[in-house]
Amino acid sequence: MAGRAPKHAPAQAEQDGADSRQGSRPRGPASPPPPLSLFDAERVFDVCHVGLVLRAVLGVQIMLGLGLALAARDLAQWAGWVSSGTVVSLSGVLLWLLLVCGLRHQLARWREPWQWAVVLGLGAACASLGWQLLNLASGEISSGFRLASVALSGLASAAVLLYWLKLRERVQRPADALARLAELQSRIRPHFLFNTLNTAMALVRIDPQRAEGVLEDLSELFRVALAEADTVVSLDSEVELARRYLDIEQIRHGERLRVRWQLDPAAAGARVPPLLLQPLVENAVRHGVEPNEGGGDVEILTRARGAEVEILVRNTVGAPARAAGHGLALRNVRERLRLMHDVAARFELNPEPGRFTVRILLPR
Repeated sequence: MAGRAPKHAPAQAEQDGADSRQGSRPRGPASPPPPLSLFDAERVFDVCHVGLVLRAVLGVQIMLGLGLALAARDLAQWAGWVSSGTVVSLSGVLLWLLLVCGLRHQLARWREPWQWAVVLGLGAACASLGWQLLNLASGEISSGFRLASVALSGLASAAVLLYWLKLRERVQRPADALARLAELQSRIRPHFLFNTLNTAMALVRIDPQRAEGVLEDLSELFRVALAEADTVVSLDSEVELARRYLDIEQIRHGERLRVRWQLDPAAAGARVPPLLLQPLVENAVRHGVEPNEGGGDVEILTRARGAEVEILVRNTVGAPARAAGHGLALRNVRERLRLMHDVAARFELNPEPGRFTVRILLPR
């Protein structure tokens, strides 16, 4: 676990564990690592998600069942054909998805005709291998016509799946952009900018160095907020950005804001949308610290759990916030997680007496 106190906080924030980066953060042009660009082609071939695999398998099985129903004379014959065909279709689709997932970076760099040729060829090969697997179990001898039919069926299924993947990416692009715009509205609120600039102006005469630090943190927040929508960042970068935000709030609230970090280095490389943590800690300060005379506690926890990463943002709850929340920030975070990780990510809210917890689980 790791933790670090804000660099220009008037009060020492509560720490948990040791951090190799303890001490003051270097000032200057240094900033968190740049986000990794998520090109459209890579999004098309990024089939490494449980939800997408389930949809692809279900779609192929429905096509198989409807096609066999046209030729079967009764339900018993249809059920027998479907059970045999499932061996071919299920093994073929899963192998095809595995190969496309493994080759997604190479496929994204090729021209579209080559993408179609390779993906359709993989579909024909995977269906043929599935058919051979069925023959090993049944001992049936295949004719050349049957082998050609199976290969063409695999090619056609791959073509349908690839067209669906490309259509899915085109549909998600505007949805991603709209979610981003709505997120910007709720993240960088005018009163936050006004308060931060007031804090910086008050520090200019008495402590110019700290005023410069506040403005640098603010500029970094806006740099990330105005970044391209088609990006992903590491969880470590999001943690650093949340630190900058809480450093600014520490100037305003002093000892009333008590921050506790519990960070697992093994979770630092997880892929997340930009501005995932900042709106959550902003909500925690707004609802858990600002309304209360004695302030409040904010805890941020990350940890790796097998193939998943867990993120917790927890704050104490006292008096109601001065301005009622509209929930837009939480909805936007949930939606952007769904767009990036589909059903592989979970977003949970856990209100309890005296505290409120946001819990996120996503692929490692």
